[in-house]
Amino acid sequence: GEDGLRRAYAELTEALGKPEELRPVVQAMAPRGVDTVIRAAVDPAIGAVLSFGLAGPPSELLGDTAHRLVPVTDKEAAELIRTIRTAPILFGWRGAQPVDTGALEELLLRVSRLLDDHPEIVTVDLEPVVVAPRGLTVLGASVRVAEPQRRSDQGPRRLPAY
Repeated sequence: GEDGLRRAYAELTEALGKPEELRPVVQAMAPRGVDTVIRAAVDPAIGAVLSFGLAGPPSELLGDTAHRLVPVTDKEAAELIRTIRTAPILFGWRGAQPVDTGALEELLLRVSRLLDDHPEIVTVDLEPVVVAPRGLTVLGASVRVAEPQRRSDQGPRRLPAY
């Protein structure tokens, strides 16, 4: 609780020095969940591409990442999550609690929209995104911007109406 935090803060500053010099930051811990990666990049030949996978060496070694062209639909966001070979980990593999894939789909849609609305964005990198049974937390994020290049997919880009 709060008292424990105060004690720990006092012990830390006593051991390491004045708080004004240390400038410590206290923040909430991320909930336990599954570490994932969301990336987006603009390819001059085909436009913006959204990528999703689990974080960590097994996924990286297997190249277990799914990709879709931006803008993505809600159906495509759901497919993106379910396409990777390691998807069962998100849905309660070996008795684990399933994670909030709805929140993950929403974040994928928002990143897609961000790239679609802002041509100056060249890359987005969210890693890790910890997806918990309820909600998610983005622990690392970077966005690179540059002067917008003339894109071959310029002009009105609209999702098909069904």
